[in-house]
Amino acid sequence: MNSKQHIFRISPMSLTATLLLTLVLSACGESSDNQSIVTLTDDGTLTDERGPNNGRLLRSGDFMLELAIFETGVPPEYRAWATAADQPVNPTDLDVNVQLTRLGGVVDDINFEPVGSALRGDMVIYEPHSFSVSVTATHNNTTHRWAYDSFEGRTMIEPAVVEALGIVTEIAGPAVIEETISVYGRIVANTEGISEVTARFDGQITSVAVALGDLVRAGETLATVESNQSLTTYDVLSPISGVITQRNALRGEQTAGRVLFTISDTTSVWADLSVFPADLARIDVGYPVRIHTPLSDTPFEGTIARILPDTTANQAVTARVVLDNAEGLLRAGTWIEAKIKIDEHDVPLAVKRIGLQAFRDFTVVYAQIGDEFEVRMLEMGRQSEEWVEILGGLEPGTRYVTENSYILKADVEKDGASHDH
Repeated sequence: MNSKQHIFRISPMSLTATLLLTLVLSACGESSDNQSIVTLTDDGTLTDERGPNNGRLLRSGDFMLELAIFETGVPPEYRAWATAADQPVNPTDLDVNVQLTRLGGVVDDINFEPVGSALRGDMVIYEPHSFSVSVTATHNNTTHRWAYDSFEGRTMIEPAVVEALGIVTEIAGPAVIEETISVYGRIVANTEGISEVTARFDGQITSVAVALGDLVRAGETLATVESNQSLTTYDVLSPISGVITQRNALRGEQTAGRVLFTISDTTSVWADLSVFPADLARIDVGYPVRIHTPLSDTPFEGTIARILPDTTANQAVTARVVLDNAEGLLRAGTWIEAKIKIDEHDVPLAVKRIGLQAFRDFTVVYAQIGDEFEVRMLEMGRQSEEWVEILGGLEPGTRYVTENSYILKADVEKDGASHDH
């Protein structure tokens, strides 16, 4: 075999450096025959020259190789076509090898076999299509080599900048995926904590000490009444601690046996959740519930205390949860969203939902290797509020970005997300 080889690397460089390299080669007496032709723009970067099959054109003298990722009706694979002196090269007369070096040092070694008028690679090009490419083509005892970078979804950020931007990473591994049912409802007063206060003896109300909405303690004076029979004055006391939710007492009025005050103990409230018939058989008393309300950033936890027997006007059944409201954050009448946990699954590989981003037609996370970050296209399974099961596209033990992953997305997309086919 002829030992003549034409080796060059297609990568960003200044035009000055390119001219200097040309002068050095000329000074070394390099023959002008079969010189490697690299098309550069004015700033010295590679021109994306495309062939009739929309593949990248790689030139070396009068020899030209077109290399494309083909995925029409098949998983992505390389196809190659060649010409010499503008004439098609029979694929049986051509030997091609492509090596793809991925982030982290993994190398895909691809050999080619003739198929019709082309050469077909023997390996699926899995996502992301981001790698350093090394191409070797041998024809008529002459070997031609090219090397270039074909990156997508990749960026480099220094550790100090990562820390300053608040980018947080974690290791992908096992997790517990909760299976839940989403329901809606509202906060209602716990009627077991409501007290209606009347006067012990009918008489005239001489003073009222509280107003609607006041918080009172057990034993606190609510009003004073002068008895119609004894003409003596006595205090009407609060039987419980709570909030005055109704006041029907004015100074000078007769008590007339009516309810003067309604006091609600708001340290406990009910969350009444609407469960539709399709989900009713999947829940039961004691099932855990996580409740989200606009009144608090922190969800409330509870369990189903009872399932009411009646069906509401919209054909839903009410599942009632008793909630601790000692801090008074929950107010009756507030509409809420809740998730009832009906099962949980141990999965071998999961990522946090907070780290998910969109990239092209994929859902991705950004894997970190050293100071570089690169997309990983995910095949997803079961999901919970916090976790997503990963069925493919990510290796266990991979460090990936969780918090502030949108910063990586913005950095990757600022120059456009290229995808070399």
